[in-house]
Amino acid sequence: MDVSQLLKSATEQLLNLTESPRLDAEVLLAHSLQKNRTWLVTWPDKALIDTDINQFNELLQRRISGEPIAHITGTREFWSLPLAVTTDTLIPRPDTELIIEKILEIYSASSDISLADLGTGSGAIALALASERPHWKITATDQSTSALQIAKQNAHNLNLDNITFKLGDWFEPLEDDSFDVVVSNPPYIPMADPHLTQGDARFDPVSALASGDDGLDDIRLITAQAGRHLKTRGKLFIEHGYDQKSKVLDIFTKNGFIEIQQAHDIANNPRLTFAINP
Repeated sequence: MDVSQLLKSATEQLLNLTESPRLDAEVLLAHSLQKNRTWLVTWPDKALIDTDINQFNELLQRRISGEPIAHITGTREFWSLPLAVTTDTLIPRPDTELIIEKILEIYSASSDISLADLGTGSGAIALALASERPHWKITATDQSTSALQIAKQNAHNLNLDNITFKLGDWFEPLEDDSFDVVVSNPPYIPMADPHLTQGDARFDPVSALASGDDGLDDIRLITAQAGRHLKTRGKLFIEHGYDQKSKVLDIFTKNGFIEIQQAHDIANNPRLTFAINP
């Protein structure tokens, strides 16, 4: 069997199981062969030996059973950065790149700011910003020792050395530190939401996804405490659910934030709220 035949067969098997069957098949085969996807396109008629086929089929069966691509390959691309991910970290989603876009839009390359990324997980947000603004002083926190270790490993692999990692829940390890920017992609799914038992979410740590009956417990906590850790006119950025726009707006308002803005993700859903600490 050659590359094109194997990909055709795998795509058919994944057809009703994933939104991107062909892409999933290509990513798994490239990973299995230790090649890139360009190689697959260049050599579609390349005959594969039984060992290669069997190894690929093992990975394919894991995907068919529902295991996320990122956990099978051990990596996920975010902001064009290859990040190691495990079951201890949330798999970075494309929607979260909106945070990076907005912050880079507001703070130019010549700006010199301090920034805290709360609940960093794999380090996706902190690492993306560090790669774009290497002179910024970035601090990343997480309550999970395992997640923080993955974030540190990613920083090392990417040769990014302008991030300080601290173990602790949200603002807890920051003591009296204050920042120009505080950013977070906290858990925001209600505990009883059925989506927690569906798709890739089944393999993410629940603590990184769900927060209280309405999903907003952590957002309330972060917003309430942010003022003590933001400089005057500092900005708070928080990702949230597509249906939480008005509630998050109320939370920001009640905690005294001004010039509140909300932005939409790639699917045109309300996904990000940010505002100024007066």
